[in-house]
Amino acid sequence: MDRYNLIVVGAGPAGLSAAIEASKKGMSVIVFDENSRPGGQLFKQIHKFFGSKEHKAKVRGFNIGSELLKEADSNGVKVELDATVTGIFQNKEVTVKVKGEIRHYKADSVIIATGASENMVPFEGWTLPGVIGAGAAQTLMNLHGVKPGKKILVLGSGNVGLVVGFQLLQAGCKLIALVDAAPRIGGYGVHAAKLARTGVPFYLGYTIKKVEGDENVQGVIIGKVDDKFNIIPGSEIHFDADTVCVAVGLSPMSQLLKMASCKMEDNPKKGGQVPLVDEYGETSVPCIFAAGDVSGIEEASSAMIKGRMAGLRAAYKLGFTDEEAMSCTEKKYEADLASLRQGMFAPDKRGKKIELTDEGIPISKNLLEKGFIADEEIRCFPGFTKQRCIHPVIECTQNIPCNPCQDACKKGCIKVGDCITALPCVSEGAKCSACGMCVANCSGQAIFLVNEDFEPDYCSITFPYEFLPLPQKGEIGTALSRSGQSLCPAEILEVKTSAAYDKTCLVTMKVPSAFVDKARFWKKEGGL
Repeated sequence: MDRYNLIVVGAGPAGLSAAIEASKKGMSVIVFDENSRPGGQLFKQIHKFFGSKEHKAKVRGFNIGSELLKEADSNGVKVELDATVTGIFQNKEVTVKVKGEIRHYKADSVIIATGASENMVPFEGWTLPGVIGAGAAQTLMNLHGVKPGKKILVLGSGNVGLVVGFQLLQAGCKLIALVDAAPRIGGYGVHAAKLARTGVPFYLGYTIKKVEGDENVQGVIIGKVDDKFNIIPGSEIHFDADTVCVAVGLSPMSQLLKMASCKMEDNPKKGGQVPLVDEYGETSVPCIFAAGDVSGIEEASSAMIKGRMAGLRAAYKLGFTDEEAMSCTEKKYEADLASLRQGMFAPDKRGKKIELTDEGIPISKNLLEKGFIADEEIRCFPGFTKQRCIHPVIECTQNIPCNPCQDACKKGCIKVGDCITALPCVSEGAKCSACGMCVANCSGQAIFLVNEDFEPDYCSITFPYEFLPLPQKGEIGTALSRSGQSLCPAEILEVKTSAAYDKTCLVTMKVPSAFVDKARFWKKEGGL
């Protein structure tokens, strides 16, 4: 039987972070993961993360995964892949199935970081090939380069559904609709907005009635729901589709914690059955910890911090660090975690109807109910300004934990302040250099550079673009509104790429001045 100071189950963001923190303190650490590659969901995440620099903001998920793997390797963490933990028993003995063989391991402490599994909604035809989970779609697209389908309907408007919907477009799929039984968007408004301006229609208050097909998906029927979520007769809408992507939430994979006799609770706000843990992730069984989504569904940034806290506390309890050093580091992690748990998407506000931002501005109902902010609503927010010279326009209208725009602007044009969830505003008197770093660094793709005096009767608008093929200078296409509606012909003036932009291209188009406050995207003939 092999012995270690610490066994970590799960090589995702929480598990790797926990292993790294413990190993830095001198613990012998082994990590088991049932997959053939480490990193959990991180290597499927091609979008830029929210948060601040400390939370890996504006860094793409797969790059964060690579950084964690390098850090784990440099600190001597042993990672066993294709290793399924089948049991955890008294005295922290763990059984692991590796290459068909059951092996036994013993540790002084165990951290369970098994993450979460996707939920599914049963409807007629839900077992047909072509009905897949959002995670499966990401695996096909982002790990294997395979399109999940050609014409896809997404069910679910949380962050996962919105992010995966955008990635489906990036993969070249046609996203025919985004559907959710809830009457409001569940995820960040900026995620919804970048989908809406490409022309994707939102059907909120609808759900899937039936998926058509004998051997595979050939069509989808949705229907409007009443206040008891029953489909209203006569409200049905039919779509031609070959794929349905389901993104209706996650459930913690807490089975090992139950097996270890940890006290559990059924907590809907945390996603289901979760262990009772203290602020450091320790369960009711001494020296058994839970970290990441297994202890409550949150973003990957929070999972990494919770992993670090669990690894540090495990090291302290086994005498690998003293109380003073532990306390100092824990206070930093606690502050980082608290900053991510502010704003309208904070865990304690789940299920609550938020009507005002922290600044007292009415939340955009159009954004929540249709996926895009209305022209008259955007004018109420501090990021929307009117200037004669080139300047940023920030269409971030919710209190979400994110501030890379503030750090990106070296001229001080953008201010968020000390509170990471404050709405960004454009500083009066600051002179924009048109470098475009704010546009490229915005994780929500919600910043535009506007030049209202580009030439007589015309303005220029620079926006983020992450699709292939790229537009070409001089190409004539159509400017799209926030809702994805065609506005007017638009000429491409410039397409900028840079290593500093991290694969976000900056596209500048020329449109008539009448559309300066409305044009937010561009499409070519036959394109998006």
